[in-house]
Amino acid sequence: MRILLGVSGGIAAYKAVLVLRLLREQGHAVRVVPTAAALRFVGAPTFEALSGEPVSSEVFDDVPGVAHVALGQGADLVVVAPATADLLARAASGRADDLLTSTLLTARCPVVMAPAMHTEMWEHPATRANVATLRERGVHVVEPASGRLTGADTGPGRLPEPEEIVRAALAAVGDVTVGDAEAGDTTAEAAAGGRQPAPDLAGRRVVVSAGGTREPVDPVRFLGNRSSGRQGVALAEAAAARGAQVTLVAANLETALTAPLVEAGVRVVDVGSTAELRTAVREAATAADVVVMAAAVADFRPSRTPGAKIKKTQGEPPPVIELVENPDVLAELARDRLSPGQVVVGFAAETGDAAGSVLEHGRAKARRKGADLLAVNAVGDGRGFGAVDNEVTVLDAAGDVVAEVAGSKRQVADGLWDAVTKHLSVM
Repeated sequence: MRILLGVSGGIAAYKAVLVLRLLREQGHAVRVVPTAAALRFVGAPTFEALSGEPVSSEVFDDVPGVAHVALGQGADLVVVAPATADLLARAASGRADDLLTSTLLTARCPVVMAPAMHTEMWEHPATRANVATLRERGVHVVEPASGRLTGADTGPGRLPEPEEIVRAALAAVGDVTVGDAEAGDTTAEAAAGGRQPAPDLAGRRVVVSAGGTREPVDPVRFLGNRSSGRQGVALAEAAAARGAQVTLVAANLETALTAPLVEAGVRVVDVGSTAELRTAVREAATAADVVVMAAAVADFRPSRTPGAKIKKTQGEPPPVIELVENPDVLAELARDRLSPGQVVVGFAAETGDAAGSVLEHGRAKARRKGADLLAVNAVGDGRGFGAVDNEVTVLDAAGDVVAEVAGSKRQVADGLWDAVTKHLSVM
């Protein structure tokens, strides 16, 4: 396959070298088309040595060959990594002021862009509008990772790892034989070997809950939890990438997290309390093949909620808030199976204590809940809620370990979907 690798001018340009190497190792012919700014981060000799092809950034570098037209016309795939905010803006507006943007205008093959920039730039309305425009035109814009950025900054906007970029790029052209992995490997296993899985959820209807429910104490206060919702969002994103029709029930998630999913075709239902989440999940589950309860659902709620803010009165003891138990949404779904053959998956955020380890508590919960699969993860001490990476042990209904997955939340999501698809294949 003939691939053009566009590189724009950001500090993450060094990762483009690894993307280039991975693509070349798969036997693809790759020509690098950098911007002038990109060459200030990585020199042309590096790209030329690894690609075996000339590198240029200006339309006047090969006038007889009409490179600004010929490159795009002859490509089977265009990958841009990193795609800076500037490059996204120029591509969205149809600019043709260098070789890369000219090539993007002439390419009629799949185009995949992997953005990289600071969080403020990624979340700016102008960038979001540019991304939406490109997606409407059929460009595959990969969601950036969340993690360490330039300097001490941390947040969404980090360039995905080269292996993830390559998998997303080759998936856009239906290439499912990336790397040296055996044909029987799962997605998580193939990630190490570099193979892109087939769209094994194509035609499946999936419901994912994400975030944390909030139980009102009064009009201004609530009982909540630390869930960021990022693992559930990653699950929805991964399911959509694997061909599923996805509904995300989002409990108190920021629009910045869910907007890219909406643009990618995921149906998002916003909820607040456990009662609202229960209603939304059960409604969507009546037509779902798989339900994944990744949201952190409150076990208890105040028995009553006053219509006015609870006041602090000098000399009076603080009010006593009586709690009542919320419905067990996961156990209900496992019991009721609202659609024939439905697979129900739960999450259990656990901490070890004197009564048992994280895994022991998880096993007891798996047997009690009755879900087909339960992903158990330890929380606290920088793990789980709010962390960039995650680690889960997947148990079956009997409490036996069927998988262990660690890495970014997207990698964990793909590993969990591997377990789910195996379960679907035997039902």
